[in-house]
Amino acid sequence: MLKYQNVLVPLDTSSLSELALAKAVAVAKRNDAHLDLLSVIDTQRSTSSYFGSMMTSDLVDKLVGDARKYLETLVKQIEEKYGLTDVSTHIRFGNPKTVIAMEFIKDHKNDLVMMGATGMSAMERVLTGSVTDFVTRNAPCDVLVVRTDIANTSMSDTDSPFRKDNN
Repeated sequence: MLKYQNVLVPLDTSSLSELALAKAVAVAKRNDAHLDLLSVIDTQRSTSSYFGSMMTSDLVDKLVGDARKYLETLVKQIEEKYGLTDVSTHIRFGNPKTVIAMEFIKDHKNDLVMMGATGMSAMERVLTGSVTDFVTRNAPCDVLVVRTDIANTSMSDTDSPFRKDNN
């Protein structure tokens, strides 16, 4: 029987990425696997979202602080709700496509990536291409694209097992 050892979940704060996290927690528990939670700070996108401001140390500190707080909140919920403790958090800078599909997987020897269908709007996908599409085409390991909740029912874009209003 195939057994995954090291599961990667890229997170972008979207409900879809959190649905992937819920399923990844179940897979990690079933396989007694390690779970890596990854937040990639896209320096190109982050800079433009702050109205073209330059990437200053204050901005970097804020982006890293926000990402760290988000990941720490998720880890706490995973431990409390699901009893899974073999979880690591990671923050990387760069293009999410290549960081996820090539760099991180190589560095951490992940054998499964579980990610949401997309965290981008339709316009962003047209302009930059989907990170999920890139990862599924280029990752050297299995990639599971999550579109449903843990019970395999379709979810709205606002549903997440990790949102405060859903707990």
